[in-house]
Amino acid sequence: MGDHAEGSALEELVERARGLDKHAVSRLIGVFEDSRPESAPRRARALDLLDTAAGGEASPCTVLGVTGTPGSGKSSLLARVTVEMLRAEPELTVAVLAIDPSSAVSGGALLGDRTRMRSPLDDRRLFFRSQASAAELGGLSPSSFQVCRLLTRLFRCVLVETVGIGQSEADVRHLADRVYLVLQPLGGDEVQFLKAGIVEVPDAFVLNKCDEPTAGRSYHHLTASLGLARPFDAEPPEVHRTSARTGLGVPELAAALLDEVATGTPRSHAEREPHFLERWVDDEWGRQGRRHLAEALGGAGAVLASAGGFDQAQQAFDSSLRAALAGG
Repeated sequence: MGDHAEGSALEELVERARGLDKHAVSRLIGVFEDSRPESAPRRARALDLLDTAAGGEASPCTVLGVTGTPGSGKSSLLARVTVEMLRAEPELTVAVLAIDPSSAVSGGALLGDRTRMRSPLDDRRLFFRSQASAAELGGLSPSSFQVCRLLTRLFRCVLVETVGIGQSEADVRHLADRVYLVLQPLGGDEVQFLKAGIVEVPDAFVLNKCDEPTAGRSYHHLTASLGLARPFDAEPPEVHRTSARTGLGVPELAAALLDEVATGTPRSHAEREPHFLERWVDDEWGRQGRRHLAEALGGAGAVLASAGGFDQAQQAFDSSLRAALAGG
């Protein structure tokens, strides 16, 4: 396909994606999941088309992170909460980006979270995408940030469900405007919550599976530990009690998410880019890349400023490091 035909095809694809055509959005996501350097110009062109169509206005999209231990019911809860959000706010559009774990042996992943979603197939207001973590630390996949750059320009709210939570799996705080930690009853007493070292990360907590008899005790353990674990809070963080099975607390949680979408101040793309440029350099080039970024180029912020954009910064870094290596 020639450059002109390829450009026209991309323009058509972007226009269909703006109309929230699910097939077009999926195909466009493929462009943003392609990590090859030659894909950067296509990504930049797609974003330019979207920004031009939006009149140059900053994206009003709110990114909400949903993290938690495996088995806490994050996916089932999201399946109910998103439907409740759309029922309560007919003008809302929501994209869910769910990260599934990859096998350390085969490298494959069962992208099964989408089977829990129960939304009308012809409802363009709700879009769902699974990604494999590719054994990446941080709770996200290597291309999650890139995909969010696209989805935040198409939808009013993007929900990012991480693969899990741990001390090395907190990247979502650099991506999301607000992070919710989903826990389940008998997840631990006060000491275990403190030792886990993760209660400092979220902005709010969700105790799911509250239809179980032990939920009340877990709720008191959690609220008792927050004062010790988060002395920096002027006010205690929200703790929602829900049950994805019975629907308990789901309308209240949906209302809280909608309030954040309506009144919160989303981070700009520029605020998120330095961290994820550093992550990309680390993924692609490791320690040598990190050293080149910091010592030869002055850090991620300097590269982004001089290159004029994230995709351009990736290309500039790639060229700079290759030239340095070729020069010995």
